[in-house]
Amino acid sequence: MPEKQNIEYKQSWHDDYLKWVCGFANAQGGKIYIGKEDNGNVIHLADYKKLMDDIPNKIRNLMGITAVVNLLGENGSQFIEISVPPYSVPISLRGRYYYRSGSTKQELTGASLNEFLLAKSGKTWDDVIEPRATLDDIDESSIETYLKAAENAGRLPENSGLSTPDLLEKLRLTDSGELKRAAIILFGKDPGKFYPNTFVKIGRFGKDDTDIKFQETEEGNLVSILPEILNQLNHKFLIKPIDFEGMHRIEKGEYPVPAMREMILNALVHRNYMGAPIQIRVYDNKISIWNEGFLPEGLTLEALKRSHSSRPRNPIIADVAFKGGYIDAWGRGTIKIIDTCKVAELPEPEMSERDGGFLLTILKDTLNKEQLEKLGLNERQVKAVLFVKEKGKISNSEYQELYDVSKATATRDLTELVDKWELIDKVGQTGAGTVYTLKK
Repeated sequence: MPEKQNIEYKQSWHDDYLKWVCGFANAQGGKIYIGKEDNGNVIHLADYKKLMDDIPNKIRNLMGITAVVNLLGENGSQFIEISVPPYSVPISLRGRYYYRSGSTKQELTGASLNEFLLAKSGKTWDDVIEPRATLDDIDESSIETYLKAAENAGRLPENSGLSTPDLLEKLRLTDSGELKRAAIILFGKDPGKFYPNTFVKIGRFGKDDTDIKFQETEEGNLVSILPEILNQLNHKFLIKPIDFEGMHRIEKGEYPVPAMREMILNALVHRNYMGAPIQIRVYDNKISIWNEGFLPEGLTLEALKRSHSSRPRNPIIADVAFKGGYIDAWGRGTIKIIDTCKVAELPEPEMSERDGGFLLTILKDTLNKEQLEKLGLNERQVKAVLFVKEKGKISNSEYQELYDVSKATATRDLTELVDKWELIDKVGQTGAGTVYTLKK
């Protein structure tokens, strides 16, 4: 059996492997085999008798938990199995907390540790009371904006005539009259007063991440910051203006409007608010958004491409956003982004876990007339690339016939598209069987 999420093989014992025990205890549990290679082959443990005493004692003395330690044999060789159950309370090793995520062990610190400890106590970050906040910190205009959106969505019945305290209670944003963190994030006058990294950074880049042209920041509560981000992108960062009034219309512009709106909302709703700010990067050929926080346990990147369970990091914020018609509550956000990009004839968005967070990138269709002309292609070459995009391939003889040029001119144009512009590939040897296809 190969190594996987809840199985780890070690050839010999080192006390550092207690971190793996701690990580399994804090996650879904697991087994560590001492005396096995990575491929599962058994290596005889000469000191297995001493380890059978030492390992359970160290686990108990340093972490206060018990694990089942078994001595097993195979083909005359002895190895040890350490079976670690999951614990409902947080487990530490010498004051440090570890967590098994996928096939790696992580030390939890800062915002991730805070989130973990809250989860173990049955709480989420947004469900905690904010003792420094009062109703004076709530922005009434954001409440009004939200109620109009909720009325259009039809997901918040019987809200007419409610006072602000009553509405906040109805939305589970207060507890015994005290505001929760979610209330500040959603409707606060100045969320940054309580949580400094709630702003959003937007940067315009050139060729790569080191080539930043200019940047802006947007801050405010979730209800107010969404249109501000969209307007900032539209007026300063995107080449072709987008009509954000038509939120449900799929345009064949730079990027489809519903996908843009969805990716920003997903980041705002599901981010770790005690971590780094959301970062939006706009390039010549793509736009990406990063927010801190890994995917929930059990949810994979592949699952985001199909129907999957909704498992929000901030369930109260997500519920209020759903009732206001801002998001879908059934785990369809990423699917919606993928589908709208497909309809707009854009490549499938890229999703990855990177630098302690989630990164989503929408790629621009660079193979359009406007972009090809900007590269410097001549009129024939532009038409040829679009022809290959539609038909799948083109031959030298087809090029001559379509654009009424000599074989030498066709060869020169096609060679430039292969070598200089790197837009197409030459398939086959010289002769009648040679064709040109889009570069993968």
